[in-house]
Amino acid sequence: MWAPKSGEKWYLITSLDDFSRYILYAKLLKKETSWAHILSLESLILKHGLPFSYYVDSHSIFRFVQGRDSLWRKHHLLTDETDPQWKQVLNDCNVKIVYALSPQAKGKIERPYQWFQDRLVRTCVREDVSDIRHAQNILSQEIHRYNYRRVHSTIQEIPYFRFQRALKKGTSLFREFKVRPPYQSAKDIFCLRLDRTVDPYRRISINNLSMKINNVDPYEKINIRIYPLNDGLSELRFWYNGRLVDKQKAKIQDVNLSIF
Repeated sequence: MWAPKSGEKWYLITSLDDFSRYILYAKLLKKETSWAHILSLESLILKHGLPFSYYVDSHSIFRFVQGRDSLWRKHHLLTDETDPQWKQVLNDCNVKIVYALSPQAKGKIERPYQWFQDRLVRTCVREDVSDIRHAQNILSQEIHRYNYRRVHSTIQEIPYFRFQRALKKGTSLFREFKVRPPYQSAKDIFCLRLDRTVDPYRRISINNLSMKINNVDPYEKINIRIYPLNDGLSELRFWYNGRLVDKQKAKIQDVNLSIF
């Protein structure tokens, strides 16, 4: 309960650089979804580049765990035999994923969380915050203080300067992000994915939405990459045999992103 007066719980997504303790991303959300985590990847990677690896817990957004995430009693997939949407993005980026098996194993991110909890909650109570945008502004101020003004108790440095020094010396494990062929745009990487088979009329369906696909023969399997836009629409990019064969737009509500 970041802002008790709001009467609701919000989610906080953050990313922390292991070496410098620099907070690379922090955002409060009313709902935690795969798309929200993919957007955090896009924001971080386009700004800072590709990290060597991501260290996360075993949340269902990050990892499929047999038994916990299975819908049927007879399991056909074992742990890690299918990839959630978030993991597919990092696979396309060639970024390694490491899973922590307990909160204690993620101590480097848990300690900053405690720091934010102590400061953000108190400030939200003191200022009678009830709106998530107001709370986000306070969070951004705390992130700025943490990154640029506060000497970290463990590394005995200001995180930003330690982060920048590693970049200048060439010792940072971050590398430049490039869209790898055959993909053409960041929208093909930081997106949601579906596979569909084209019917005899060269159409596919997503929920109740039916779309005609150009340049694909009937009964062929295609990969659909969905990128939600800011105007209530989604851009759907249709890939077949390593080729972008069609692009279309559809309403986000018709695509029904809740299935992700």
